[in-house]
Amino acid sequence: MTRGFKRVGLIALAFLGMATVALSQRGRFFSQNSEPETEFPEFGEFHFLRVEYSDDRGNGFGFGSRRGRASGWWAQDWPDTEEHFTKGVQRLTRANVGAPAHMRLTDPEIYNYPWIYATQTGYWNLSNAETDALRDYLLRGGFLMTDDFWEQQEWEVFAETMNRVFPGQDIPDIGMTDQVMHVLYDIQEKDLTFIPGSRHLGSGQPRGTKPAWRAMYDPKNRLVVAVNFNTDIGDAWEFADVPWYPEAMTTLAYHYGLNYLIYSITH
Repeated sequence: MTRGFKRVGLIALAFLGMATVALSQRGRFFSQNSEPETEFPEFGEFHFLRVEYSDDRGNGFGFGSRRGRASGWWAQDWPDTEEHFTKGVQRLTRANVGAPAHMRLTDPEIYNYPWIYATQTGYWNLSNAETDALRDYLLRGGFLMTDDFWEQQEWEVFAETMNRVFPGQDIPDIGMTDQVMHVLYDIQEKDLTFIPGSRHLGSGQPRGTKPAWRAMYDPKNRLVVAVNFNTDIGDAWEFADVPWYPEAMTTLAYHYGLNYLIYSITH
C-alpha cells in the first residue's frame, strides 16, 4: 500500500457514508440509453470506445451507470470513466481527442476505433456473432482493454469466452520487460498493486484476491487484449474528480491506460 493511499484513505473513511449512499443509488436507476453531455468535439484522433455486449441478464438490468442513464453490465461507471480518461489523454499526450462513444461488437463502425474498452467481463455472455466479430477486430489490428472483474468464477466466464475468440490460447501474465509496460510510463513491479474500486475504500482488498495484469497476443506476437483482473482501473478514472478517492491510485490507473493506448496505436 502506497503512502498516498494511506493518507487519502483517512479522508475516504470520513466520506464513506456519503459514498455508500451514492453507490447504492447506482443500482436503482434503469432507463433507456441516453447520451450524456460531453465537453469534447464530435471528431478527433482518439475516441474512447466502450463495448456494448450481451450479458448474463439478457443485456439489461445490470448495475446502472453513475448518472443512471443506461442499464446492462457493459455500462458500469459510464459515462464518467471515459470522460475523465479522455481528459487525461488530452492533457498528457498530443492526440486530438473526440467525444467518447459506445457500440456493439457487431457494429461495422467499430473498425474505426483501434482501442476499445470492456468492463465487467465476468458477466458477459457473448453470442457467436459477437465472438466472431471480436476475433476479426483483433486480428485486423484492434486492441481490447478489459477491466473490473473479480475472483475465480468471473475469471472462468471471461476465459471461456476468450477461448471461443482465440481457441486454445493461454492468457499469461504480462512480463515486466514487455513493451506495453514501458512504452510511455515506466511501470515497475511495485506498481502491480491492487487499484481499488470505490466500494473497497472502507473494506480494503477483497479477501482471497490477487491483482493480475495478463494479456493475449495475435499470431505476430502483438499484445491485443490487456486483461486487468482483480483490480478496478475504471473506478480510478471515474472518481478522479472526487476528494475521497486516492490520488496515487488514479495516477497509476492513468499510467496503465495511457500505456495501453500508446501501445495500441504504435504496434
